[in-house]
Amino acid sequence: MNKDQNKTVVLAYSGGLDTSAIIPWVKENYNVKVVAFVANIGQNKKELEEIEEKALKSGAYKCYIMDLRETFVRDYVYPVLKTGALYEGSYLLGTAMARPVIAQAQVNLALKLGAEFLCHGATGKGNDQVRFETTYAALAPHLKVIAPWREWKLRSRESLLEYLSKKNIPTTATLEKIYSRDENIWHISTEGGMLEDTWNISNPDCWMWTTDPKLAPVKSEYILITIERGCVIAVNNRRLSPVKCLEELNKIGSKHGIGRIDIVENRLIGMKSRGCYETPGGTIMSTALRAIEQLVLDRESFKWRENIGLEMSSVVYDGRWFAPLRESLQAAADSLSNEINGEVGLELYKGKVVAVQKKSPNSLYSKDFATFGEDEVYHQSDAKGFIRLFSLSARIRAIKKQKK
Repeated sequence: MNKDQNKTVVLAYSGGLDTSAIIPWVKENYNVKVVAFVANIGQNKKELEEIEEKALKSGAYKCYIMDLRETFVRDYVYPVLKTGALYEGSYLLGTAMARPVIAQAQVNLALKLGAEFLCHGATGKGNDQVRFETTYAALAPHLKVIAPWREWKLRSRESLLEYLSKKNIPTTATLEKIYSRDENIWHISTEGGMLEDTWNISNPDCWMWTTDPKLAPVKSEYILITIERGCVIAVNNRRLSPVKCLEELNKIGSKHGIGRIDIVENRLIGMKSRGCYETPGGTIMSTALRAIEQLVLDRESFKWRENIGLEMSSVVYDGRWFAPLRESLQAAADSLSNEINGEVGLELYKGKVVAVQKKSPNSLYSKDFATFGEDEVYHQSDAKGFIRLFSLSARIRAIKKQKK
């Protein structure tokens, strides 16, 4: 362990109990200056209030706060939406997408300050340690990494509070915290507490943003989404920035209980975990994009897009944002999205969002061909030759069996 008080560590700082304890612990065990880096990615505003003062009182040398909301939504969320990525069929990757944008900004700050160390507060049981450190390795492999949860002997909330008390460091944290939560502008997740028993039904405390669908308005609401090149650009004919589109849809979706999932997922490190995730605006956006894809993409292109989404979900979940594979998948999705333009009318009602209207200037759907009524453009007799060729291998196989 190289101890030099002139060296600097940049810590991804949230202001919570863990990172508050990390600051004095790192100073004590590494004899370095700690710079706290705070990323504003749309978490609760209360978490950002007086966070600089809190970091300094915990022993930080300096505290930098960076607003990454626009970068997060424009450069991370929207690109992943184009791919249709859903981890294990349901998770819209809210935490997974947030980690590389935080880690990249943290690395940039460390390089600017000439720091020697990077530090995060992720536990040794979770995915985030991989996501942070994979980004570090891809962008600044020469910087050393400090991961206190893999080193220190503090193993409980009680021990962390006791440690801070001995150091005379004030904290608003208490023993009453039951759940572990992660919040950004895209989603909020809730884990731990009563959710650790999969037979327990989630209670109202497990949901922070969205109205219980049973208590949602009895009257449905219709909204109009405008999409351009695979990106949501307007809500109800109001053209907005990516962040403003998401904020507006979060507000509308939360009111109707949209975007709740209660799942058990496979973590990268091997264990399973249960979480309640709320992604109201994201669920609406995803539904709208898939509706336009149904009109525009031909059968093989749609199948390819589904494959891209499946692969991208694992790539993002595993923290491989800066890998060539992610860039290749993104390029493919961007290519398919060039003609994903149009408008979608959606109905929101008691936890469900349904695309009830859709149109696109690039639509391959033709009423003239699809009609069940009389038409002048499709000759049904043509299907005979197609079926004969399509089933040729099956026919040959059957003939061979008959000759045996």
